[in-house]
Amino acid sequence: MRIENVPFGVTDWSAVPKTAHPGETGTAHWQTVETGNIRVRIVEYSPGYLADHWCSRGHVLYVLEGELVTELKDGRSFTLLPGQSYQVADGEEPHRSRTEIGATLFIVD
Repeated sequence: MRIENVPFGVTDWSAVPKTAHPGETGTAHWQTVETGNIRVRIVEYSPGYLADHWCSRGHVLYVLEGELVTELKDGRSFTLLPGQSYQVADGEEPHRSRTEIGATLFIVD
């Protein structure tokens, strides 16, 4: 990821509205800030959430709360807990998220 055209900024996340994104099961609530060529989000997955698609976008993802299972299309699966993160490049290893108990994430892409 190359960050371009992003001036210094401070985000008050309490002022950023949430948008609902239904999964195959459950719902993701996103708070999104887009600036320059990046998108920064806090994402809350409801308990029982399963993404409705395989994603090929690159991300840096950090787990704030809960438990996240990231499945790769090749069959591998990774369980992340608070304080853990992953990173993946655009177009590499399609992935999707699921959680039994819910999760809150900080994502830059």
